[in-house]
Amino acid sequence: MKKLNIYFTAGIPQLENTADIIKLIQDSGADMIEIGMPYSDPVADGPVIQKAHESALQNGMTIEKLFSQLKTIKNEIRIPIILMGYINPVLSFGFEKFCKECSESGVSGLILPDLPPIEFEKNYQHILKQYNLNFTFLVTPETSNERIEYLDSLSSGFLYAVSSSSTTGNESAVLKNENYLNRLAGLPLKNPVMIGFGIKSKEDFENVTEKADGGIIGTAFVNILLQDKDWKKSAIDFIHSIKA
Repeated sequence: MKKLNIYFTAGIPQLENTADIIKLIQDSGADMIEIGMPYSDPVADGPVIQKAHESALQNGMTIEKLFSQLKTIKNEIRIPIILMGYINPVLSFGFEKFCKECSESGVSGLILPDLPPIEFEKNYQHILKQYNLNFTFLVTPETSNERIEYLDSLSSGFLYAVSSSSTTGNESAVLKNENYLNRLAGLPLKNPVMIGFGIKSKEDFENVTEKADGGIIGTAFVNILLQDKDWKKSAIDFIHSIKA
């Protein structure tokens, strides 16, 4: 069975919905949860997730608030929680303090796409190990085999394979890049490969995960939280539709 990772931005639709959404994702059958930490300049994200970041910040979401919310449900969550965000807010919070809070809040891993691998190796890898946290790097269709293997060697938990070289939720993105997916499948990688960016349906999910270990759905899920008044029912139905 392919793994399903559901992404959402913390602090939407309302500030206090985070814990409910985490439990909903788990109870609906997803295998892991990726929580976006709102940031004022989310450069890798498309318009939907950018809007989610804006709404969450307007709602008053902060890293401190997110940790306090996570702690309230820590003992109820059985699937991995990964925090995704940008390096600047984490550095402002204090990297080691952040990792300590992660370990005390039930977080199992981090994705910080704008943290360069060299910096990671030199300054941060040992801190993550100290707090028993995984770290995931992203690869794209343009990443060379040699670099994919290097980023895989630094990653733990999983390797995030971006389906196309675009921002999240891009309609025109080529979802199923056969050459790229075959290349990934043919490399001696130590981590499971999860494909992300552009998956909106069960058909998409099955297509891109034929040769990968799982898929990551963000924009389609975030859209439900932003636009649907009855978002709880719609979110459950959506996850069930992928996992059915």
